[in-house]
Amino acid sequence: MSTLRFLVTQQIPEPGPSILRDAGDVEIRSGMSAEELREAVTGGEYDVALSQTSDAFSAELLGEARIRGIANYGVGYNNIDVAAAAQHGIAVGNTPDVLDDATANLAVLLLLGAARRAHEASEFLRAARFEGLRPGLLVGQDVTGATLGIAGMGRIGKAVARRALGFGMTVQFTQRPPHDRVVSDEELGELAGHVTQVPWDELVATSDYLSLHVPLTEQTTHLVDADVLRRMKSTAVLVNTARGPVVDEKALVHALREGQIFAAGLDVFENEPAVEPGLLELPNAFLLPHIGSAEAGTRAGMARMAAENAVAMARGEKPPYPVEV
Repeated sequence: MSTLRFLVTQQIPEPGPSILRDAGDVEIRSGMSAEELREAVTGGEYDVALSQTSDAFSAELLGEARIRGIANYGVGYNNIDVAAAAQHGIAVGNTPDVLDDATANLAVLLLLGAARRAHEASEFLRAARFEGLRPGLLVGQDVTGATLGIAGMGRIGKAVARRALGFGMTVQFTQRPPHDRVVSDEELGELAGHVTQVPWDELVATSDYLSLHVPLTEQTTHLVDADVLRRMKSTAVLVNTARGPVVDEKALVHALREGQIFAAGLDVFENEPAVEPGLLELPNAFLLPHIGSAEAGTRAGMARMAAENAVAMARGEKPPYPVEV
């Protein structure tokens, strides 16, 4: 029986590497270019690629690939043409559920940080400008009693809703914007009776805070564009922990500069790792470098799940955490 061979495109935490080494040979090649990735997966040297969400597997690449599977280290898989992978007999897996709480925690951090002008306050203090308490110093927005709009009431959206209710917020949501479907009380579980489903246009116009938790699809690309930003409250805060291209960053820069909305809290960006230059200059943009799942236990859980997916795929078995077409 031949030795199983795994390509890991970026160093991952334990127990991922140990699980892979117990099953076969492992090569970790951090910082691979697109061309290096193409050469690696088309060369026939590896059974499975344990990839990052930044590794693009297009239909063209998958048509040439000589691997059995792709184990994505992350819940999102918009970097993979899943239909093309299925067509070519390449299994795909991801790491769902394990990062829900970590991402929800960060969404709340961004919401509070943007509302309370935490970035501005930190920079103000570090610049030695603090001269004592003043009533008008860095006054932010209220959270308690405010209305939170959630775009996408999936696992992470629900986790954010539970946290927001603890802050005394009113929570409303649209399940699948811009076109919605009715969510039953059974689907909402313990949130039933505590959150309200409203149309997307109403969510945009009436929310004090708008938090995005939708997958990146053709329909959600630039879901928040210049028109949506114009229809938001001038006191509103936008939070994005979903995928960068869900927001038109150029339009967001304009909205923040012109005071169309109060602030934004972002952990993801349209052209990562690049950030729209105007965002970096704005004091009302609270920005973090895609660290939604960056809690030690969460990252270890993701590594375990990705490695278990990879081993199963390499053995020709169905992965325990598959992505279905």
